[in-house]
Amino acid sequence: MTTPIDGTAPAPWFVTTAIPYVNAQPHVGHALEYVLTDALARYHRLVGDDVWFLTGTDENSLKNVQAAEREGVSPAELVARNSRLFLGLRDPLDLSFDDFIRTSAEARHRAGVWRLWEACDRAGDIYKRAYRGLYCVGCEQFYAESELDGGVCPVHRTVPDEVEEENHFFRLSRYAAALEDHIASGRFRIEPETRRNEVLSFIRGGLADFSISRSQARAHGWGVPVPGDPDQVMYVWFDALGNYITALDYADDGPRFRRYWTEAKARVHVVGKDIIRFHAVYWPAMLLSAGLALPTDLMVHGFLTVEGVKISKSLGNVIDPVGLADAYGSDALRYYLLRQIRSTDDGDFALERFVRACNADLADQLGNLLSRTLGMIGRYYDGAVPAPADDERWAPGDRALRDAGAALGARVDAAMARFQTHEAMAAIWDVVDVANKHVVAVEPWTLAKRRKSADPAEAADAEARLATTLYGLAEVLRLAAWFCQPFIPKSAAGIFAQLGVAADAAGAWPAAARWGGLPAGTRVQPGGVLFPKLELPLDAEA
Repeated sequence: MTTPIDGTAPAPWFVTTAIPYVNAQPHVGHALEYVLTDALARYHRLVGDDVWFLTGTDENSLKNVQAAEREGVSPAELVARNSRLFLGLRDPLDLSFDDFIRTSAEARHRAGVWRLWEACDRAGDIYKRAYRGLYCVGCEQFYAESELDGGVCPVHRTVPDEVEEENHFFRLSRYAAALEDHIASGRFRIEPETRRNEVLSFIRGGLADFSISRSQARAHGWGVPVPGDPDQVMYVWFDALGNYITALDYADDGPRFRRYWTEAKARVHVVGKDIIRFHAVYWPAMLLSAGLALPTDLMVHGFLTVEGVKISKSLGNVIDPVGLADAYGSDALRYYLLRQIRSTDDGDFALERFVRACNADLADQLGNLLSRTLGMIGRYYDGAVPAPADDERWAPGDRALRDAGAALGARVDAAMARFQTHEAMAAIWDVVDVANKHVVAVEPWTLAKRRKSADPAEAADAEARLATTLYGLAEVLRLAAWFCQPFIPKSAAGIFAQLGVAADAAGAWPAAARWGGLPAGTRVQPGGVLFPKLELPLDAEA
């Protein structure tokens, strides 16, 4: 764990993905949320926070039961098999999560959601009554008739089931004013602002109490039993939302729960826009009822389509992220999802665009800068990074390069504070672009020839300019590598290795983010091509 530069103890910083249903295998849309969250976790470790990164699988839903029935297997067998597939994304996507929770299989989860239920019950917020409504199994959510689009679910385009039974309800209506205050004041921050406004509008429209249990019969006996009511199981969302604290040992008020929830400086959820209501309204209301701290931040990302079409098994456009990572490398996939997809907007994946972007940005820009810079340091300085000249001998282009590099830390930090990974990466590539243009403008090979001039003044000037230029280029590469660590960690390590910077000598925030951190005399270690050109499969080119 990185220690802050001022020597203070790292601050606890908790971040989660939503936990996906496991009725089907993971696809590239799941990968988007995983790498977004992983980048946030890695960045906060990099700047010195004590991060705990949680993910897992949501296994108690009715859609999982129905998927198991279609396959002719038990729900337990289906969720165990598919949960392993989600857990198996760790290595292919180079994820750094600290914990993975399964909601159907772990005693810590069942005990924790029982405790949460009982806390809400003691607060007087749970009651039982008969209910009749329209239920979408795909959303695992009741809809009012006015919320339907032509009689069908606005998300899944299916006719919801008419359900009538006696269920337990949560007094959501009691918490409308408190929720509005937390969100409007920014104590519970929702990004982007459009989603925040959407939530506030929903709250101000009036909150209805919501059902938090299902009959054992309708749930097919699958789910967490309601305390004291063996004929009912918990509504999957009451159960699933609880994972964020049950995984921290909320059941026993354990030290991890106290550190990463109660005492944390940040409690961050990263979720898709289709489940914002559950995380921005239901979940904080449940926490208020139980007397627990609310999340500090909710980052809402958009949907990912494939060549403009919603990802759907029936359409045959489900892309396996493991296959992509195996074919092109984890960093290439991470780069595309984190740079080419705007973090809080809808985005699209197309294989041709993916290959083109990675070749242009990774191979042609960053890779080319690395190769040219190390090659020139090898040719002109026997592989040792030269010391820059005194400041008064710097050309305007050298100063512009230094200023761009010196400003990079503030730009990346500001973007990451708003969860905008694409802006953070754009800032890095802006500096890389300045460096590449500087090479073209200065023509270091011309300066190298002028060092041999018979005119001592001209030779000295050429030497000063060449050394300053190559130092500046190498320093840009060091800064780019340092800031790329949360986004493309393997590539960042590769750049450090070729620069001759040991992994344990990369430095800590904020000193490592300042211009001038690369010691003159560092011996570069050029290796193979770090960013080979990607190619489309032959069938994709047809």
